[in-house]
Amino acid sequence: MSKPLNIKNYGSIPHLSNSKLGTGDHFIEKGQERILTEKPRDKHDVIIVTEKYDGSNVGIAKKNGKIIALTRSGYEAHTSPYIQHHKFSEWVSEREKIFDTILKEGERLVGEWLIQSHGIRYKINSEPIVFFDWFTSDNNRKLFGELHNLTLKYSIPLVRILHVGDSIKTDELIKILNHRDAFISSIEKPEGMVYRVERKGKVDFLAKWVRQDFEPGKYCIGVEESKLIWNV
Repeated sequence: MSKPLNIKNYGSIPHLSNSKLGTGDHFIEKGQERILTEKPRDKHDVIIVTEKYDGSNVGIAKKNGKIIALTRSGYEAHTSPYIQHHKFSEWVSEREKIFDTILKEGERLVGEWLIQSHGIRYKINSEPIVFFDWFTSDNNRKLFGELHNLTLKYSIPLVRILHVGDSIKTDELIKILNHRDAFISSIEKPEGMVYRVERKGKVDFLAKWVRQDFEPGKYCIGVEESKLIWNV
C-alpha cells in the first residue's frame, strides 16, 4: 500500500510551554513562543489563533486529476481499518465535483473529521468537518486568508477564528473557546487552540496549546466498535 502523495497528509505541531504534551510531542522554541504570546518582531508579524478540535486529521488532495481522501499518515482513507475513515471517503466522493473545482493538481485541503468522538463529544449542526490548512503542490501552506475566502465562497466549514493581530496570551483566549452558538461545539471543555504566524506573505511557523486535563482517545482507544460514540 502506497501513499498517493508520497508524504504524510499532516505533520506534528510543537506545543507552547504551558500546553499538555502528548507522546512524541515537543515544545516550541522560547523565542518563537514570545512572538506568539508576548511581542511580535515587528509590524510584519500577524498572529492568527484558531480553536483546536479533537477528531481525526484528514486531507483531500488532487493527484493525476483525481480527488483522493487521505488519512493523516497519507494513505487513502478507504484503505483504513477504521469505519470513520471509510465514512470520510464516502463524504469526499459525494462532493468530488466541488473539490475538483477548488483544487489544482498536487494541492490538498487539510481538516479535522469529527464524525466520531475521540476525547471530546461534539454537538454538530453542520458538516462533521472543519478545515484549517491548504497546501500547494510544493507542500507549502497557503495564507489563512486564502483558506478563509475559499470556505466562504464554497460554504465549506472553517475552524473557528479566535484572534487575528498582535501577540496574545492563551489565558486571554481560553474564555472565548467553544462558542455555544457555533455550528460545531464541544459538549465538554474544548481541547485547545492553534497559533500561527504569517509574515511578509508566508506562513512562518505554528504552535498549539492543549489543556492539561485533556484525555485523548478516552472514547475510542480500546473501545469495541459497537460501543463507539458518533457525534453525527
